[in-house]
Amino acid sequence: MNISYIMDYKKSKAPVNTVSRNIMDLCNDTENIYESVSIIAKRANQISMQIKEDLSKKLAEFASYNDSLEEVFENREQIEISRYYEKLPKPTLLATQEFVEGKVYWRDPSQEYSQEN
Repeated sequence: MNISYIMDYKKSKAPVNTVSRNIMDLCNDTENIYESVSIIAKRANQISMQIKEDLSKKLAEFASYNDSLEEVFENREQIEISRYYEKLPKPTLLATQEFVEGKVYWRDPSQEYSQEN
């Protein structure tokens, strides 16, 4: 199953805390809750990787290989960046919000193959 959508997770309307949802709302498009959960899980993995890459790039700007103990404690910008990323909604919440809003493109290659025959 291929899933794609490039997002700006910083502008997402996803909740920061866990939200109770009606399961039937998640299977409107797929008509199968298990398929919906699989799509959301795969998208959450993509988002998690994207966030990790972004954070690593930003923290790499502050990398110094000869840090003294004083420099480590004084790097407030690095601490602010880390706190910002800690406050973001979790990837599963971001992926679920995208799925509910219809912003996730997904396709099932096995379905396409069976339609061709």
